[in-house]
This record gives sequence, structure tokens and C-alpha cells, in this order.
Amino acid sequence: MALELQNVTRVVGGRVHIHPTTLTLQKGTMNVLLGPTLSGKTSLMRLMAGLDSPTQGRILWDGKDVTGVRVQDRGVAMVYQQFINYPGLSVYENIASPLRILGTDKAEIDRRVRETAEMMRLTPMLDRKPLELSGGQQQRCALARALVKGAGLVLLDEPLANLDYKLREELRVEIPRIFEASGAIFVYATTEPEEALLLGGNTAALHEGRVTQFGPTPQVYRQPADMVTARVFSDPPMNFVSCFKDGHRINFGDHANAPADGVFASLPDGRYMAGFRANHLELNKHSGQAVEFRCSLGVTEITGSETFLHVLHGRDRWVGLVHGVHDLTPGQDVSVWLDPAHVYLFDADGRLAAPAAYATHDMKGAA
Repeated sequence: MALELQNVTRVVGGRVHIHPTTLTLQKGTMNVLLGPTLSGKTSLMRLMAGLDSPTQGRILWDGKDVTGVRVQDRGVAMVYQQFINYPGLSVYENIASPLRILGTDKAEIDRRVRETAEMMRLTPMLDRKPLELSGGQQQRCALARALVKGAGLVLLDEPLANLDYKLREELRVEIPRIFEASGAIFVYATTEPEEALLLGGNTAALHEGRVTQFGPTPQVYRQPADMVTARVFSDPPMNFVSCFKDGHRINFGDHANAPADGVFASLPDGRYMAGFRANHLELNKHSGQAVEFRCSLGVTEITGSETFLHVLHGRDRWVGLVHGVHDLTPGQDVSVWLDPAHVYLFDADGRLAAPAAYATHDMKGAA
């Protein structure tokens, strides 16, 4: 069983919401749609669900063309970031409501409600009303109502966005367990790279209505296909600086250079864009190969145990995330250090020319 999108597009009022997209989602897989607001995540989900029809292309379910099939006639369940529960009904009746609409036998309803409630850890709360539950329990109730139908496709549109940090962490742990137990195709939309990494499975990176890359989540994170994907799958977005490979050296300008060895050795000489994530910038030299960049400090943001540094390197604005609390003065000169093992190189078209050395090492370890 699989969901296939074949060259699907969505155009509304002359504006392209989804550019030509081809995806295949297999049974029993977790699939994350990762992208910023207005990148096309919800539009893509609505096409998958049948709430909207594609302007072009086809949607196949288990090999059958369902492009024109109504959402009511598909085996689809959808959960939104808002809690959609019936406040006047008990948790039991909330979960049972889709089955009652379908005319399911009473005994079968009871069996499936109790089975789903057990999977969602809601059994002790079946007699309560939704407003008597915590935020996390209310969202689990909404999830249970979606899952009880036995839908083959479960769409989760930023389901944790309205929860506080503690509840988000709780459900982020539980959702993979729920997914494993259901065996359905899960599609989960989020703006947060960290959430995609925690959920695992596959990730589709989206930007302005385009799927820029789709594949196993660790691979998309460690080996982004292009600069756009690298930005999408980095929080804060990946930093970039122009560089030039000349023989056995990579020159970043301002006397900053590094050996062009390892994954960089076979690249043709020429100009590239070097990319690196915020957490790989450091205020001290911790590696013998680390390259020093002299910058001007903009502002700092202290989050408790870490500090965000906003720095200006020439015309490049970078964000660094360093451990500890650092009380620095805006406008002062500051040196930041970068280990070349954490540098990605992208060609003139923005395509990945060479992944970071640490990333290739991690992928081999994962294999």
C-alpha cells in the first residue's frame, strides 16, 4: 500500500501554491513535511487528503487513481494544531464519534474505542469531558479520534504547535510509538528541524511550494542537496560565506584558509559557497584545524545555558550558538572559530558539491 503523487500541482487564482511534485509514501512510514510558514505544507496535505484537487497531475492510493475521489470516501484522518474535540461529549464518545457516523456495530465500536484509548494512554480518562483533561491529553484524544477509524493515511498538520514546551516534548516522544502501533502512513507537518530529527522516518524539505529534497531524515539533514534545503533544515538557518579552492587550500578571505583535504580534495579549483550551522561556530579554538574569522558583534541572546551570537563578517550576517552565558558588548570585535570538518561546499548553482566531513563519517556509522 502506498500513496503516490504524480507530477501534482496546485494553482489558485493564478498563484502557484504547489509546483510539480512527485512523491511516493509507503505503508508504515513516518513522513515529515518540513518548511517555514507558507512553504506549502498544508497545501500538500490538503491534496493528499482530497480536500483540494490538483490543477495537474494524479494522486494514487494503492495503485488506484483517487484524484477526484471525495475526502469522505478515502481512508484518511487529519489532525490540526487546534484541539478539535466535542466539549459536551465524554472522551469515549469523542473517540467513538467517527465510527457512529459510519454506522459501525456497537460492539465493534466499543472494542476499537478501548483498543485505541489504550494505545493513546487514555483508558483512565474515558468518562471525562475534554475540558477536564490537560492540553496534551486533549491532543491525544483528537489523535485517538483520527486513529480509531483505522485510516491508512494519517495527516498531522503541526499538531503540537499550540502546546507548551513540556507537553510538546511529551507528545514528540509518544507519536513515534503511536505511529509504530498503527501501521498507517503518517505525514507530519512542522516548521522545526529539531522536531523532524526527533520523529525520524523520511523528511520532505519544502520551500515556496517546492519539495527541494525527500529521503531518510538523517540523510537530508547531513547531506542537503542544495543551499535551500540546508537553510530549511537548520535552525537558525545555515550560515554561508564565499570561498575559493586553490590547489590544496580553501581560502575564505581575510587570511582565513583551511586544507582542501578529505571530501574537498577531489573538487575542481574554483569559487564555492561554504555553509555551516550555527552550533558549529565557537568562541574558542577547540580544534587544531579550526579557522579564525574576525567579526563585529551585533547582539547576543542568552537562552539560559546557551548564547546566540549575531555577528557581521564583511557583508555576511551569521548566527552562532555557543555553550554557556557570554556577556559581550554589541559592536565589539570578536573572533569566532570554525572546524573545517563542519563545512559544506555548494557550487555556483547552489547544489551540494561536497558534504561536511563529519556528516559523511556519521552516515557511514549509521549504515
